[in-house]
Amino acid sequence: MVGRQRIFVRRRDGRIEVRLNDVGRSVAREAFGHVVAAERDPNHEWHVILNAPIDPSNDQDDPVATLNREHDTSTNAELAVMTLNDQFLNDAEAWAWLCTLQVALRSTAIANGLLSDEKLAACGPELLDYVRTLQAFLFELADCF
Repeated sequence: MVGRQRIFVRRRDGRIEVRLNDVGRSVAREAFGHVVAAERDPNHEWHVILNAPIDPSNDQDDPVATLNREHDTSTNAELAVMTLNDQFLNDAEAWAWLCTLQVALRSTAIANGLLSDEKLAACGPELLDYVRTLQAFLFELADCF
């Protein structure tokens, strides 16, 4: 990627530097905010997506596993929100960002019916830009691990 500055950089001291500008942080703020709101508000558009019904045929999807998943999602999202304006993240904070961004991207795709390449290509430019921005954040942050 010649001529493009990375937005997440692993430093020698082990921390991950966040080089997001104000626009980038506002995208992250929106994504993190939706995840936290969806966890707390049963009327939020993403609430059903984050709390899908239990499938008894799937051993991983028992009530205890569901409760643990909900707790992890909430904890990660809250930690991501708390560290949103930080210049550096430790591994746990970066992991919280990564998990929360994944949940936000998945929820955005499901809520907007973007479940195929054709549907994604046909969506509006604003939504497409948002999805691609979340994807870029995820790929760059994952590259730091």
